[in-house]
Amino acid sequence: MLPTDLLISRQNGEEIIPKRLLINNQTCAMAAELICCFIEATGTTQGELDRKLSDWEGDSPDYRVKRGLAHILKTSFSTFEVVSPIDPKELRQRVFALAAQSVPSRQATQETLESVSTALSKELNQEVLPEQISKGLYADLQENRILTQFDHPAPEALLHRYNLSQVQGVFYRASEMTLNAHRNVPGEYKLLIRYLKLFQLMTYIEGDADHGFTITIDGPTSLFKPSTRYGLAIAKLIPALLHVTKWSLKATLQSRDSYSGTIKTGHFSLNDRCGLVTHYPPGKPYDSMLEASFAKRWEDSLSPW
Repeated sequence: MLPTDLLISRQNGEEIIPKRLLINNQTCAMAAELICCFIEATGTTQGELDRKLSDWEGDSPDYRVKRGLAHILKTSFSTFEVVSPIDPKELRQRVFALAAQSVPSRQATQETLESVSTALSKELNQEVLPEQISKGLYADLQENRILTQFDHPAPEALLHRYNLSQVQGVFYRASEMTLNAHRNVPGEYKLLIRYLKLFQLMTYIEGDADHGFTITIDGPTSLFKPSTRYGLAIAKLIPALLHVTKWSLKATLQSRDSYSGTIKTGHFSLNDRCGLVTHYPPGKPYDSMLEASFAKRWEDSLSPW
């Protein structure tokens, strides 16, 4: 998902309209170019990757879109690791303690690194080079973490994830959300309730399996103290909801006006024809083949029970 400063939306009256990118040749080419930046940066530091991204971003007026796409690739498709012979904090203690025993100079620095590398080679029973000691000293800083793995998505998949993340961001400031799960396959109700419990959402459920359910969910701004974590939990529900066949929702949003400081109320609606694509794997609506078979035969029987 995207942080608040990368969310883009406009307001039409009280209706909130989040930013969505068209899936066309132009946007796919932009996404492919960004993905290539990450592929080329694999094995280098996060600082080097950030410099590549800064050059790629340039002075483009749509820099927030580009930063949003890059953020998704960093957080969802990239693995950054601390590469050091031992824990960098312990390594610094050893190196600095030994360095304090000599007069600072280039020769003394090299001798210190060689001494520590020799000691660590014996302890770890493997060769540790002075260059590894030098790089490992501050390997725990964010800009020095190494991009060790990048599971590159297709350009279209990245754009779909961006559009979904913009919609998810709307719910960070929801005060209430009403979800109508229309008449669906019974197993989809079970799957939906499972997700509501998984994300620990406070819900009030009315209805039945024949006519559908109305689910009212309290938003983070309805709590005694607005909770960022709870807003994220509601946002995480949206990709799961896309696995349900027929549904619609309406949300009431509250945000503070940056000029007057007053609270503004907005509204947002979404349904199963929204065109969003989920990245969640499809869950199992039934616990066994026996349960699935029974539900299928029950639906086909048109029983009044």
